[in-house]
Amino acid sequence: MPFHRFRAALLALLLLADSSFLVGAARAQAPKTYTSSEILLGLKKLNVLGSVLYLAAHPDDENTRLIAYLANGRLLETGYLSCTRGDGGQNLIGPELREQLGVIRTQELLAARRIDGGRQFFTRANDFGFSKTAEETFTIWDKEQVLADMVWVIRQRRPDVLITRFPPDARAGHGHHTASAILAAEAFDAAGDPKRFPEQLQYVQPWSPKRLVWNTGSFFVKAGENMSGYLTLDAGGYNPLLGQSYGEIAARSRSQHKSQGFGSAATRGEALEYFQFVKGDKATKDLFEGVDQTWNRVPGGAAVGKLIEEVIRKYDASNPSASVAGLVAVKNEFGSLPSNLNYTYHKLFWLRQKEQEIDALIQACLGLYVEAVAVEPTATTGQQIEINWQVMNSSDAQVTLRGIWPADYATTDTITNRMLAQGKVLTGKMRITPVDGMKNSQPYWLISQGSVGMYSIPKEYTLFQGGLKHSKLIGSALGVDGRRTGYKDYYAQADLKKSRMMFDEQKLVGHPENPPVADIHFHFLIGREFLQVTVPVQYKSTDPVEGEKYRPLTVVPPVAVNIGGHAYVFADNQPKTVPVTLRAGKAGVKGSVVLVLPAGWLAEPAAIPFDMAAKDAEQTVQFRVRPGPNAAAGKADLRATATVDGQAYSRGYQVIQYNHIPTQTLFPEAVAPLVKLDLKRKGQQIGYLMGAGDDVPDALRQLGYAVTLLKPEDISADNLRRFDAVVLGIRAYNTLDRLKTLQPDLLQYVENGGNLIVQYTVSRGTVLPEIGPYPLKLSTDRVTVENAPVTFLKPGHPLLNTPNKITAQDFEGWQQEQGLYYPSTWDPRYQTIISSQDPGEKPKESAILVADYGKGHYIYTGLSFFRELPAGVPGAYRLLTNMVSLGK
Repeated sequence: MPFHRFRAALLALLLLADSSFLVGAARAQAPKTYTSSEILLGLKKLNVLGSVLYLAAHPDDENTRLIAYLANGRLLETGYLSCTRGDGGQNLIGPELREQLGVIRTQELLAARRIDGGRQFFTRANDFGFSKTAEETFTIWDKEQVLADMVWVIRQRRPDVLITRFPPDARAGHGHHTASAILAAEAFDAAGDPKRFPEQLQYVQPWSPKRLVWNTGSFFVKAGENMSGYLTLDAGGYNPLLGQSYGEIAARSRSQHKSQGFGSAATRGEALEYFQFVKGDKATKDLFEGVDQTWNRVPGGAAVGKLIEEVIRKYDASNPSASVAGLVAVKNEFGSLPSNLNYTYHKLFWLRQKEQEIDALIQACLGLYVEAVAVEPTATTGQQIEINWQVMNSSDAQVTLRGIWPADYATTDTITNRMLAQGKVLTGKMRITPVDGMKNSQPYWLISQGSVGMYSIPKEYTLFQGGLKHSKLIGSALGVDGRRTGYKDYYAQADLKKSRMMFDEQKLVGHPENPPVADIHFHFLIGREFLQVTVPVQYKSTDPVEGEKYRPLTVVPPVAVNIGGHAYVFADNQPKTVPVTLRAGKAGVKGSVVLVLPAGWLAEPAAIPFDMAAKDAEQTVQFRVRPGPNAAAGKADLRATATVDGQAYSRGYQVIQYNHIPTQTLFPEAVAPLVKLDLKRKGQQIGYLMGAGDDVPDALRQLGYAVTLLKPEDISADNLRRFDAVVLGIRAYNTLDRLKTLQPDLLQYVENGGNLIVQYTVSRGTVLPEIGPYPLKLSTDRVTVENAPVTFLKPGHPLLNTPNKITAQDFEGWQQEQGLYYPSTWDPRYQTIISSQDPGEKPKESAILVADYGKGHYIYTGLSFFRELPAGVPGAYRLLTNMVSLGK
């Protein structure tokens, strides 16, 4: 095979193996436009062939200032590998937890990387909640699998330097943190060893980074410790082309972590970063000491570097399109590079990377706007999707639209050989059809059931279908006078298989989000040179307040099945209504829906027909469910299944919408907990003041309470008098600034005989120094072992006896953790009720603190009711009932 064809085929293979292929394409964002100064920064980056990978455990662990500096100051390929998606944390902006929170935090990381210039990667590790040691973490994570994922990303991105955020010991403060540093050190060695994870080598080759360092700082070292022995760099500089300091860029980046309340202030001026050597070649002066970051890394590449220098020298900020000819010359020089065996995978990696950058810069210099927008936001398999596309050339350069290639989809409207006049918008329509076998747009790591510690990645993920006629189309569109035949051959070979194009399990590893449902390839001629611009099909709408908003095109099932509520609690044998909402993914959906119940439970009717004429129509049907005489006490699962044309569907439809991230669509299983328990309650009226957001009010309603959601303006001693209990939602004292002035009204309510229950409050950032009637100091103390044995410190206390007798069994089956943010010290007028501890630790007695205040009662609890109640944990319902019944 001629070398240029061999290299082209390898470049194409790299394109499929490389995470960056999907990182950029899948983002639901307006087409990127560039300022002249950003283009110049990109031109300078063409001459830098260096890569760095930052490694830590969670979203928000990364050092955004250092990432911003490395990506925009040193112009390096800069990545952040987060072991988890932050699924086990808390949510400051809404009620989403676990998998839903992981989706939000994934998108927040992508939003951060769009600002600071890095790329984002993940392993398949699940953030199962706070862990106190790496040893505990590795009993829940599959250590070898997480290591394999980390090695895969290193082998793909080929970083010269690895940087960890945390040390590999207890100073890291979290078992996941410590584990990430331990894994990084092992991955440093394993990535270069062909005997480790050899299954990856059909796509990538071994790679050994130059060095591994730990990005330490004052928060890890003892006060007054001499830092002179550490390698340092100043990441606090100013970038004149971006008009910002790296501290300013970092603050905007970190502030995307809104679900964690990490809005950050900008910093300016000197900002020293410290690095401790861990492995590899030790550097004495610079982090990238001994790393060749020039085109000399590629055999014969010195000539390329000189051409790029000439493009930079001649760059005219008032006329970027004048640089296109120079960029084309640089790209053509790739074909002149020596064709010898020195072209290892690493050399081809940089050719592929820089060719992508050049194509993006050519588009930017031309002001070439390209967009493909679906008429509707969703489609089902087999349903045609109408797409409106538009292109515009903002420059005076000669640009011709040679053809449009819907990636392996049939099109009813193609256009070829149209000259693009400067400033004139060219539009058109096309139709594509998702093929059979394409999955619903469930985040790929949630398609299959995973474990507590690990997500599962599907063995294959269908993107599109191949076909001979498309290889002919791409063959005619690519190039002039028969040039670039290597690319034509590659696509033809892929399409001749007449099979669906798949991303197998290995190729999905590391990706932050799903591949786009469809890519549209626009083929242009710039003079006589070829340029391909690939854009994902998205949906665009115009909000009257927010303006243009983009969201991913989503493949949905013909019918989605949503069960109303989170848990159905039966304290007696009386029936409850279970609503099931059906949503049509296409027009003309009809069938029937049934409930699948555990033994001993009854539902009426047995099945309910449905018929929805319009797409996106919803129909809610209602079942009456009750436990029969033989229904077992405790927790079980209720499932709903709809049948259409003989096919069963049992997934719902959940949309997550926040202004700082693209709209996300999930398809959770149509399942809800059924809870049969022996429960008595006192009182009836409960006022609930929401904090960061939780589902506790719904749980209280399931118990039969009348729950009024309060607003801050509803808080007054007189208005609260009508409630048997007032409950503050999670993190209320962190999120509701008006509690500064409303605290006296709450305490007066208690003093007058009321019952106030305050759920967990984060120790940092409370809106007032004292949240109780007597002093207590919040801390980060917690019990992470969810089923840790509980000791009753005051067995005779009403909270453990009235109206329900609380036993050790009530603390069984808890989810993720027992409690968090326990007070570390408290006034003796608070009574401690229970005690528990994680293995090897001292007992913690402040999970529940009760104080008599005036005629009423104040309760602070760090128990994780916000997790346990939606999960249907019976004991959590019984204990919360006793809290709101206290004193009645």
